[in-house]
Amino acid sequence: MKVVAIPAWVAATNGYLVFDESDKVAMLVDAPPDPDRIGQVALELGVSIGAVLLTHGHIDHIGGSGEIAKRFDSQVFVHPDDDFLTLHPVEQATRMFGFLPPGSYEVPEKISALHDGQNLDLAGFSVEVRQTPGHTPGHCCFYLAEQGTLFSGDQLFAGSVGRTDLPGGSTAALLESMATRVLTLDDQVRVLPGHGDETTIGWERTTNPFLQNL
Repeated sequence: MKVVAIPAWVAATNGYLVFDESDKVAMLVDAPPDPDRIGQVALELGVSIGAVLLTHGHIDHIGGSGEIAKRFDSQVFVHPDDDFLTLHPVEQATRMFGFLPPGSYEVPEKISALHDGQNLDLAGFSVEVRQTPGHTPGHCCFYLAEQGTLFSGDQLFAGSVGRTDLPGGSTAALLESMATRVLTLDDQVRVLPGHGDETTIGWERTTNPFLQNL
């Protein structure tokens, strides 16, 4: 499995291109509002984007999904509990910044609904959907068991966790999700977050100050 992180847009949100080098059909985990940069990286790698997996509906993770889906004829997946965010990207961005920053804000023409426990076969990989409400109601992490990798979105970061003070956020729900859906994974599982550097479950279990009472 090859994973290429693409930090993009004003929030330096990580989009991840995930593919088998023998196949060259990638899935994209999260789509920051900079489809030109994502498309250029895909072109340089020689991959197409067959699917776009969105961890949640915040603008910095979904803004580029509509344009990417159009360019690559990609299937877009997101949990419907975040429709109140996913379907209103311009309103989100304007509310967050007080103006509309440069970027892409096109809603995908067709969205496939994720649900907890779902298993998807994408880009040659088996992807388990783990719904982890707290940062948003429909937030999902994507676990590739055979590769020992978790795409954690804004659930878990290196040394921190997702904020819960935005619409639909809940600290209690996030910590419950962490205890029952994330920290049940083995220590050696690689964690690729929506912002910042990668980490592991074991390192966060031991050192992350937000997880010590779970």
